[in-house]
Order: sequence, then C-alpha cells, then structure tokens
Amino acid sequence: MTNEFVFYDLETAPEESKNLLGDLFDENGRNGFYSVLAGSPEALKAYTELHELFMHTSFTDEERTVIWQTINVEHECNFCVPAHTAMAKHMKIDDKVSNALRDETPLPTEKLEALRSFTLEVVRTRGSASKAVISDFLKSGYTHQNILEVLLGLSQKIISNYTNHLAETPMEEKYSQFSWTKAQKQ
Repeated sequence: MTNEFVFYDLETAPEESKNLLGDLFDENGRNGFYSVLAGSPEALKAYTELHELFMHTSFTDEERTVIWQTINVEHECNFCVPAHTAMAKHMKIDDKVSNALRDETPLPTEKLEALRSFTLEVVRTRGSASKAVISDFLKSGYTHQNILEVLLGLSQKIISNYTNHLAETPMEEKYSQFSWTKAQKQ
C-alpha cells in the first residue's frame, strides 16, 4: 500500500463520486483537491454541501473571504490561499482585503478585523473562545448566528485544508499567479 493519494478523474473516480466530480469540474475546471476528495464520495458530498450552506449564510462575500482566508492562512494551506485569492478576485473583493489576509496585516475596517480575530481565536482554541473574545465579537456588530456560521465555514475549511496537507495537493496552474507562503513573524 502506497502513502500517496490518488488524484481521480472522471474515468477512475468511484462510481458514487463521478456525477458530483463532473459537475465540479464543469463549474470550476479540473481541480486537484476535488480529484483527491473524490476518493470518498461522502467526503466530496459533505464538502460541497458545506460550501453551499456557507454561501447562504448571513455573511457578505467579503466576510466569507475573511473567514476562509483567515483559516487557510492559519492552517498554512498553500493550495487554498491561492485558490481563495482567485475566488476573491472573481467575487470582486478589494485587493486591500485579500492582501491583508494573505500577509496577516491589518484589514481596512474594524469590523472585518473583529471577524478575523474571532475566527483566529476559534481556530487556535479549538472552539474554546473566552467570554471576553465572544463579547468583543458581539460588540463589533456580529451575532450569535454569526458565531455558528463561522463554525460552518471552519468545518468546510478543515476538510479542504487537511485534505490538501495530507495529499500534498500540487498548486493548480490557474492559481499559480497567486502562490503564497506564510509570512515569517519577526
């Protein structure tokens, strides 16, 4: 048994993954992450359903981008940060926001910074954010619903970030212009 993951295509994917994988390839082009995830029809379905649900939360596209990229950067996912940078461009997210997320520099508004800080706290404490952090998040204009929606986004990103780490998913050519490595803190 080899340690290497299989990168499936429409011919080699498990039968239960083929239709969904085909839909994803049609929508997004061939993608190494989806190719790996197709090895588990349930994981592929779970990821896509989580994505669809997260897209229908009360967050704006800009806020969703803050959540995704905060998690991607914290998890050091060299596949997801470029992919979500391209996605942010497609969603017309200001480059100042994207660059601040990628570089871990201040975001342009206090509210977006509060969202990043709360998301980081949830990731770093594995959901054990302090009452003070929760209070600060709520005081910044977010709600308990938003707290639960951050968890939904985190659930989606755990699947993609961890899969890409374990499978060592190579960078997609279409995202190479957005390649990224984590900034080294002084």
